[in-house]
Amino acid sequence: MLAYFISDLHLDPSRPALKDILLRFLAARAGDADALYILGDLFEAWIGDDDTDALADDVAHALRALSEAGTAIYFICGNRDFLLGRAYAARACMRRLPDPSVIDVGGTVTLLTHGDALCTSDTAYQNFRKQVRDPVWQAAFLSQPVAVRRAYAAQARAASAEHQRGMSSTISDVDDCAVESLLASYGVDRLIHGHTHRPTEHEHIVANRRTQRIVLADWRESGEALAVSERGVTRVELS
Repeated sequence: MLAYFISDLHLDPSRPALKDILLRFLAARAGDADALYILGDLFEAWIGDDDTDALADDVAHALRALSEAGTAIYFICGNRDFLLGRAYAARACMRRLPDPSVIDVGGTVTLLTHGDALCTSDTAYQNFRKQVRDPVWQAAFLSQPVAVRRAYAAQARAASAEHQRGMSSTISDVDDCAVESLLASYGVDRLIHGHTHRPTEHEHIVANRRTQRIVLADWRESGEALAVSERGVTRVELS
C-alpha cells in the first residue's frame, strides 16, 4: 500500500501558485497511491460550506476526480478549516476522520492528528480552540451572514499573526509531554502530524517503546507530500 500525506497548504486566492501545484499533484502523482490523507489546513480559512468560491470549486473537482480514479481521500480538519463540513467533504469525495485517528499504513500502526492540540504551552490558543470547537459556538457562528463570518475570520487571522509574532518557538511547538501522553494512550509505532511548520523526524521512547514522530511540511513556494509504504517513508517535493 502506498499512501500520501499532506497538510498546511493554506490555500488562498492570493496564492494561486499553490493551488496549481496541488492540482498537478492530484492529476498526476497522487493517482499512484491507494490513499491520500490531508491532515488539516488545506485552506487558509473556511467559514462554512455555503461560502464556496472558484478556489474551493477547483479543489473539490480535482479531489473528486482523484477519488473516482481509485484513490481514497481522507481529511482531518486543522485550526484554519475546522468548519469544513459534510457538504463540502461530499463534493470533494473526502471522508472526514476524527482527530486523532489510527490507521495501518505500510504495515505500521500509525496515529494521525493535525497537531494543534499538542501545543499545550500556548494556553491562549488552547482556550480559543476549545471555544471554536464547541458545537454550540459553531452553530451560532454558521447561522450568521457570510459577510459577518468573513469579517470575523479576517480579524481572527490578524490576531493570530500578532499572537505568533511575539511568541517563542518553544511555546508554538508541540509539547513533548503532550506527545508522549498521546502516544502512551494509543500504543502506536508512528505519529504523523502537521501544524507546526517544522518538518522533520523525531524519536520518542514511551514505556520502553520506540516511536517515530513525523512532522509534515507546510506549503510555501513549493509543496511537499510524505509518501509512506511498506518500503519506508519518503518526502516528495512538489512544484
